[in-house]
Amino acid sequence: MDRRELILFCLGLTTGISLATIATSFFVPSTSSYSSTSPPVMSPNENNHSTVNGLPTTRRKSTTTTTTPVSSLSPSFHEIEAAWTVLPSKLEEISSHFIQELVKGLAADGHDIKAIPSYVTRRPTGTETGCYFALDFGGSNFRVCQVILLGAGNTAVKQQKDAISDHLKAGTAEELFNFFAERTRDFLSKHGLGNGGGAKMGFTFSYPVTQTALNHGSLMHWNKGFTTSGVIGVDAVDLLQTAFHKQGLDLHVSALVNDTVGTLIAHTYQGPDTYIGVILGTGSNAAYVECIDNIPKWHGPRPPTEQMIINCEWGAFDCARRILPVTKYDNIVDAASPNPNMQIFEKMMSGKYLGELTRLVMLDLVEKGELFGGEASTELNSTYSFDTSYMSRIERDVSPELAETETILNVVMHIRESTLNDRMIVKRLCYLVGRRSARLASAGIAGLVKKINKLDGCTVAIDGSLFVQYPRYANRMRGALQELLGADAENISLDQARDGSGIGAALIAALADV
Repeated sequence: MDRRELILFCLGLTTGISLATIATSFFVPSTSSYSSTSPPVMSPNENNHSTVNGLPTTRRKSTTTTTTPVSSLSPSFHEIEAAWTVLPSKLEEISSHFIQELVKGLAADGHDIKAIPSYVTRRPTGTETGCYFALDFGGSNFRVCQVILLGAGNTAVKQQKDAISDHLKAGTAEELFNFFAERTRDFLSKHGLGNGGGAKMGFTFSYPVTQTALNHGSLMHWNKGFTTSGVIGVDAVDLLQTAFHKQGLDLHVSALVNDTVGTLIAHTYQGPDTYIGVILGTGSNAAYVECIDNIPKWHGPRPPTEQMIINCEWGAFDCARRILPVTKYDNIVDAASPNPNMQIFEKMMSGKYLGELTRLVMLDLVEKGELFGGEASTELNSTYSFDTSYMSRIERDVSPELAETETILNVVMHIRESTLNDRMIVKRLCYLVGRRSARLASAGIAGLVKKINKLDGCTVAIDGSLFVQYPRYANRMRGALQELLGADAENISLDQARDGSGIGAALIAALADV
């Protein structure tokens, strides 16, 4: 090769490399960008699996059955990806609208966000001591707790938990509150505490309440699947005290507490910079510390602290569906619920509904012939058969063949056969539904942080199975906060709360003594 030929060869090689680099920059998506249709996907084995349209395309090694190419599902799945993806711009729109609706709720009753004054005007210092009781009624379970406040933010707790039957959820007030009193009597007897000895108790009642005093309030409406008669419009504390009296118990309910308020107070006992409490479990709600001057509808005495903890009842945010990215699956869940056209925000992100939403998407794909070979099962056709806990297990499944996912589909849901692509699609659906939940929760939290002007730093105390147990849920929340708050997100701490419904209620009872 002469000198002229060598120069031409080098120029050709350099040009080829440059073109390859340009092609790569066009066709390899940036890992830092947020895509509406193809967010980052973790395959079971990233070194051995490729992706098409955001979904892994791998054949199952242990069977001769071939999988349906994921590319053939792209029309439906692109629509699903788009429907369940909340882009940063939409997230900001939701958060801003949340603040506007919160301000309306603080000004007057009758708005979606009820912004209920909790009558809790003092926060603990961490030095409080004494023995108090708590009764926690927040959803699927009921607890009785003895809480000993030791000071320095420390506590000692004894507790007893009982499941609430479907019969009680749909029964009468007398049946439900007698059940509470009977279990409380059993707890006191078991621990040698007599009839209670006139001790103070905080009653965590985690439902929308019109509160008229720290220890008085009536249920506005049920949620979380309850339809118990004789409770709406009735003072919940009176119902409980009457049931205690029937059982010969001497306990004084000195505080009616929402679980989010309790969560906030319990964490404040450990960290005084806690200004927001959030529940992300069977249901969802938030509470925060508000300046009394920012609550125009408050006509009671001005508290010495100049503050009031507000129970947002954020589950009812945007029931008119003006701003939330409601899907057809959300509408199906809402229409079939005991309280249609209510608690839309909660139904889009709380643990009670995520599994059902995922089931509906799976069923839709089955009916289109794009999942499980177009064959459903009796279980898949049954409402609420796909529990949110299954989603958690599936998202944790990183085995090459997604064996845990296969177990859930085969053993629990009785799907006769699933290909690896089927299981990857199911895992992707769980990811999409779970991610949307975390991002919506962060939109509300960002709104509260901005509302109280705590961008320079505050702690958000969070309790509930989604935040505590669902894989990567907390990280997805933090990622959304970074999109909403930018660099200020580093100043916001999302902390797991410690038994807000028990310790928090007992602390509020303690503060009521002062």
